[in-house]
Amino acid sequence: MVAAVLAGLSLLSLLTCGYLAWGSRRGGAGEAPGNLLGEEPAAGAPRSQPHIIFILADDQGFRDVGYHGSEIRTPTLDKLAAEGVKLENYYVQPMCTPSRSQLITGKYQIHTGLQHSIIRPTQPNCLPLDNVTLPQKLKEVGYSTHMVGKWHLGFYRRECMPTQRGFDSFFGSLLGSGDYYTHFKCDSPGICGYDLYENDNAAWDHDNGIYSTQMYTQKVQQILASHNPRKPIFLYIAYQAVHSPLQAPGRYFEHYRSINNINRRRYAAMLACLDEAINNVTLALRKYGYYENSIIIYSSDNGGQPMAGGSNWPLRGSKGTYWEGGIRAVGFVHSPLLKNKGSVCKELVHITDWFPTLITLAEGQIDEDIQLDGYDVWETISEGRRSPRVDILHNIDPIYTKAKNGSWAAGYGIWNTAIQSAIRVNHWKLLTGNPGYSDWVPPQAFSNAGPNRWHNERVSWSAGKTVWLFNITADPYERVDLSARHPEVVKQLLRRLSQFNKTAVPVRYPPKDPRSNPKLNGGVWGPWFKEDEKKKKSDKSKGANKRKKSKNKKKAN
Repeated sequence: MVAAVLAGLSLLSLLTCGYLAWGSRRGGAGEAPGNLLGEEPAAGAPRSQPHIIFILADDQGFRDVGYHGSEIRTPTLDKLAAEGVKLENYYVQPMCTPSRSQLITGKYQIHTGLQHSIIRPTQPNCLPLDNVTLPQKLKEVGYSTHMVGKWHLGFYRRECMPTQRGFDSFFGSLLGSGDYYTHFKCDSPGICGYDLYENDNAAWDHDNGIYSTQMYTQKVQQILASHNPRKPIFLYIAYQAVHSPLQAPGRYFEHYRSINNINRRRYAAMLACLDEAINNVTLALRKYGYYENSIIIYSSDNGGQPMAGGSNWPLRGSKGTYWEGGIRAVGFVHSPLLKNKGSVCKELVHITDWFPTLITLAEGQIDEDIQLDGYDVWETISEGRRSPRVDILHNIDPIYTKAKNGSWAAGYGIWNTAIQSAIRVNHWKLLTGNPGYSDWVPPQAFSNAGPNRWHNERVSWSAGKTVWLFNITADPYERVDLSARHPEVVKQLLRRLSQFNKTAVPVRYPPKDPRSNPKLNGGVWGPWFKEDEKKKKSDKSKGANKRKKSKNKKKAN
């Protein structure tokens, strides 16, 4: 009966926008005296090209924002979102590298070769150099481009570095995680190094033991203070928070002493510090004359990790999975340029959409030969229009651990269900293969001093199950599998997966390179592949080929 109701609800519209009334709120971390965000904009001269500020949080859970019912206070995020447009049908990828690569290229992972896992510190791998990036396109139309924070798109050769991929300046880390104070990272025992950069060099001069969230915010303030607000700027702020290790300055624990779970308590303090940092960024935008012509976009890069304090309740699953808890993210747009301020948008939006949306807003051109997977969704967000997006390929990962019972037969001869994949088409979502951690983790799971799975809701699937179908509009928490009831829908989505797979490029996931060891690079994580070494090897091989040819000629004579 429940399944029938859910199926019937598939006819409900996914594409609707609602509105919220907003009253003034005061108090909370990072509040300016008498005003949370400051009310006096500095005098500036807005031009048609808006200033673009993209703020990417790391591992923030879907529930972990005040307006989603969290016990963690986020007054800045709440106010910015309430005065802007909340994106409540917004999707990212389940891990760091995939979301960042799709943001910066507008392409699905299957079209960049990064469809498996993340880029590891010791891998000779990076975002393929033949992909045009968002900052490169913005530079073409006069933008000053700056990145502060976490890169995590590879660095094994100099050409992979942020300053070689379109950013005028870079201050931050190259790896996926590290100590918030010392900026050191160990990938494995004995493979450790320093990871804080300014442009292309290790930023030893900035190693003053400052907590990274605060240090990155100070850098953003310096950039805004030194730039001319009459000229457009693209500022990509990729905070390390709230990714593990769970570290925060002591004063941010003040409101969270009552949280018994130590990981949740530390996570709450980290998020409180992040909220204050974003308040300070917003104040700087006002102070230096950017705000009135700015677009602020806020997004998490993936879902939260419950074992590290994050909560995705009431969604299912966690970071690293294709359940909604891994890929449905906190996101909003705040801007004086929005037409429908104070609204909630339930249109389908994906992280790839920012690439064409922002280039269009910047009056740039998208080359016809760039095969994008993103859509321009500005009118959808700003004016409440229908979204041009009707589907999302969450991913196809051909080398992820295969589901033991998956087969072509289970996929009706259309698709091998041993392969991990997930796709959304209109209201329907299909998963195949090994879907990963699938619990629902309610707030009471964090009530004890340590992780407690007793409170988790679990489902024991029948042996051999490798296909799941959900009506996400009617069942956003993925509680009722409809695959047996709607085999024709399953077949349609499997065919769509097969069509996408025909356009996939080979997976880039090379083995680790021993030359990546920071001990061989002055104790610093950084580019280790030298172009001249490659040329020497090439020259040697050419010389050997010439000698072989000459010997062959003598024999012939």
